[in-house]
Amino acid sequence: MPTDDLPETLHVTTDEQLRAVSNLTRHRIMAVLRFEPATITQIAERVGLAKGSSSYHVRLLERAGLVKVVRTRKVRGVTERYYAMAARAIVLPDPGAGQPDVLMRHAVADLEAAPADGERHVKMAHLRLTGEQFAELGARLEALADEYRELSDPSLPDVSLAFALFRPAPREQAVGDAK
Repeated sequence: MPTDDLPETLHVTTDEQLRAVSNLTRHRIMAVLRFEPATITQIAERVGLAKGSSSYHVRLLERAGLVKVVRTRKVRGVTERYYAMAARAIVLPDPGAGQPDVLMRHAVADLEAAPADGERHVKMAHLRLTGEQFAELGARLEALADEYRELSDPSLPDVSLAFALFRPAPREQAVGDAK
């Protein structure tokens, strides 16, 4: 199906787009459409939704410009639509101070929903880095993710990679916020 002409990235800039991607169900629908187009029925089966709910969420994503119809076909007199992501990657804005990071919330929800007996590689490391080391590590992580994204094969099972490299709030601020 013709998805080779998709733009590389789509930057989420409107409130409508942000509301659309903030919903966990719609995030999971976009994950289904990440590698190949699907119909409402196929999406519903893969996400575990009723077709009506699936259709509702896909319409919101389409209205926000995050997914689009890439092909239609007639099946027993009904037009079947195949939906795909509107771009190869969706770039979310950085959250404001004190705001939840939608991307990380979804990553944690996906990790929690993954089979407990499945293979996982989860690690958190606390590091002390210079500004230069911090920038270098961030660039290396992004390059590694990009390298493996290029190797992705839609016929293989899904694998999710999430990473966050950040400087935590200063201890005195973090302790003060906890009161």
